[in-house]
Order: sequence, then C-alpha cells, then structure tokens
Amino acid sequence: MIWSDLFISLRHKQWIKNLFVLAALIFAKKFLDKEAVGLSFLAFVAFCLVSSSVYLINDVADAEKDKVHPLKKSRPIAMGTLSKSAAILAAIVLLFIAVFVSFKLGIWFLIILLFYWLLNLCYSFYLKNLVILDVITVAIGFVLRVIAGAVAIQVIFSSWLLLCTFFLTLFLAIGKRKNEMANILGNGAREVLARYSLPLLDQMAMIVLPSTLITYALYTFNSGHSAWLIATVPVVLYGLFRYLYIIDKKNNSDNGPSDDLLLDRPLQATVLFWAALVIVILYF
Repeated sequence: MIWSDLFISLRHKQWIKNLFVLAALIFAKKFLDKEAVGLSFLAFVAFCLVSSSVYLINDVADAEKDKVHPLKKSRPIAMGTLSKSAAILAAIVLLFIAVFVSFKLGIWFLIILLFYWLLNLCYSFYLKNLVILDVITVAIGFVLRVIAGAVAIQVIFSSWLLLCTFFLTLFLAIGKRKNEMANILGNGAREVLARYSLPLLDQMAMIVLPSTLITYALYTFNSGHSAWLIATVPVVLYGLFRYLYIIDKKNNSDNGPSDDLLLDRPLQATVLFWAALVIVILYF
C-alpha cells in the first residue's frame, strides 16, 4: 500500500510539464541525433525525479491545508496513508538519483537542476503566497527547463525561445489561478487567492496572451530556421484560444494545464499537430 501511495504522491501526471526540456532538441534540429536524444531523455528523467522530490516536500508542508481542499484532500499525505517521514525520505532519495543522473549531463546542467529545485522549494514555502510573483516563479521554472535541455545537448538556446516559453507558461499559470478563484476561493487552501480578483486575472491574461503570440510570431522570423515556421502561428493561436475556452467552461477545480491537456482531445490534437508541423518544416 505504501508503494502505491508513494507513486501517487510523485504526481507522475505532472511529468508532462518536463517535456519543455525537449524544446532545444527539436528547434536545434537534433531530433534525429541518437546521442542528443539520449541526453535529452536523461535530462527529462532528471527533471521528473527532482520535480517529484519537490512535490513530496510540498505535500508534507501543506498537509493541513490540503485537508480542506476539494481535490488535494485525497492525496495520500493529506489523508495520512503515507507518513510524512516516508515522504521526506523518498524526496531525498529522488534528489540524489537526479543529481547522479545529472553528472552525466555536465556541471552546468547540474547547477540549473539544483537551482530549479531550490526555486521550487522557495515557491512551496514562501513565493506561492506572494501575489503576481507566484505565477512569475512558475513561468521561470519552465524557462529553466528549456535552458537545461539546451545545456544537456550542448547547443545555444535562443532568447526568443525563452521569451516564448516564459509568456506561454505565465499565461497558463494565470489561467490556473482564474480556475482556482472560480472554484475554491474561501476554503483557505491557497492563501494567495485572497489577494487576487477575477477582473485582475482577466487583465493580466489580456496582457500576457498577445505577448505570447507576438513573441512566438517574432521567433518564427528570427530563429534562423525556415520562413515556413510562420505557418505554425495559427495553430498556436488556436491552442491559446482553446485553453481560454476550457477555462471559461470549466466548473470544477483540477490540477490545471496538465489535466486540461490530458483530458481535452482538441487541445491534445492541437499540440501534436503543432509538433508534427514544426518537425516537418525544420527537417524536411
């Protein structure tokens, strides 16, 4: 039973976020390079391990608050089926395994990974309670994933790609806050929600959404790749609008963009079509 509870607490569904590590592999045209693919896979595994380490520590720290959350109250640590000491031990073991894997990817990758881990610990214990800085911190975490992926295969990362990642994930984080505001405000489960309002989040989204699209469009022109990349802009626009639609129609609290992607077929199709189109344009 403890192993199944531990596996649930790793939040393996959230590992999909670590696919951002593969961005450099695709845009640096290394997708067909077996060595680069292998290194990128190791980088993905390292981030999955270290992110699960943070999730375990976060669940231990928030166990009491999670008990009053409509979704998080069913987590093993909040329910008491997984002890806090076992969770902390598992978090330490996962961190050490991630560090061991990172040694194969170079010292700079290890530094970025450890900085990511520390940043997320700061988020779990402090930054997530600071209005605006909470969503910015989330976006920075994704930027670190992209940088780490580039460092792992020893390619120069594009500043435009980093900006695209930052604005996109900031937009997603704002959308998640909006969903939380609409569904779980007032239960004390997330302290920072009391400092937000739906009009404020709408205004933030109105600023970040066009920034995301404009930055991506500029990236397609300035990436040095095929001019045909501009053809992917409408696909990205549809994906952003689809996410807005999902947030607008959603009437329950969930794990945010990860669940949206895993449960919404049109959004899945959009992401897969975008990835396939980018690969075809870059490689063929």
